[in-house]
Amino acid sequence: MILSLLSAHHGKHLRIDATRKEKPMIKIRSGHLSITGNFRENNEDNCVIVPEKNLFIVADGMGGQSAGERASALAVELIPQKLSNLADIVGDSEKIVAAVDEAVGHANSEIMALGEIDPEMHSMGTTVVFVVPVGDEFYIGGVGDSRVYQLRGGTLTQLTTDHSLTQALLEHGTITPEEAVNHKYRNVLYRYLGSKEGGTGTQARQVKPQAGDRYLLCSDGVTDGIGDELISDLLAKNDDPKEVAKAIVDAAQEGGSKDNITAMTVFVD
Repeated sequence: MILSLLSAHHGKHLRIDATRKEKPMIKIRSGHLSITGNFRENNEDNCVIVPEKNLFIVADGMGGQSAGERASALAVELIPQKLSNLADIVGDSEKIVAAVDEAVGHANSEIMALGEIDPEMHSMGTTVVFVVPVGDEFYIGGVGDSRVYQLRGGTLTQLTTDHSLTQALLEHGTITPEEAVNHKYRNVLYRYLGSKEGGTGTQARQVKPQAGDRYLLCSDGVTDGIGDELISDLLAKNDDPKEVAKAIVDAAQEGGSKDNITAMTVFVD
């Protein structure tokens, strides 16, 4: 399969795999927007689209002021650096997952190290979620409570698991899904980059992309302002991924999100 990336911001196609040429080319179009929002003085979110390395990443920093910004910036800088040769292991899912986990683990180690040597960065940390297209598959995962959603055939599915205390309580049956929506611990994380647990794997899952699929990578600033139903509606409403990313960010801001807001959209044609 030939997989081609088209960034809504750069307007360029990128061929990344020339195997199985008898199959039609899949095109990926993408867009993103990140804003400070109404309640923060600075934007601790970072996101990056790296077409030449087949990588989409969103990171949400924490630690206040420059610490959070630095942590998320390190994540989106260091992870792509470690994922430069995935095309060489197309078809070997175990090696691909191991490579992704190693890249995220490396970023985690560097963030922890900087936090130890620089007093101003002592409490730094960040979430991270990613979509990594390799061959004819997507590898999707993350650490923290940023999310990746898939819209397929009108059904919205969350493809990542929140590493929050609220999610842990939900999984153990201590609280109900309705209680989880506004639970007091929903923003308290037990795993994130910058913690010992941050390097223990990304729970990356393989997804076979289909024409018509739409994916959203977002910080919790999106889900703080809007729910799954509106996310689904907005993903389906417009065929321009850049406009959809903006619509999601605008809706979250209007919905009362009290955090930085970042949305990245990936459309499969």
